Amino acid sequence: MARMAKYGKASRKRVKSAMHRKKKGTLKSGSGRKVKSRKQAIAIGLSEARKKGAKVPRRKSSRSRKK
Repeated sequence: MARMAKYGKASRKRVKSAMHRKKKGTLKSGSGRKVKSRKQAIAIGLSEARKKGAKVPRRKSSRSRKK
């Protein structure tokens, strides 16, 4: 049985774009600082994809993130 993809093509495009912007040095975080972390660039890409309505799994609840 084939499994459904977790992420859509649109979300992949957004993450790819964010990674390119990070490499170029133009990707900024919410506070306006330059992003240096690869993980942060991916998170920003996924966040942008969510805002555009792309197929991206929901974020983990804030309760589990505080641990």
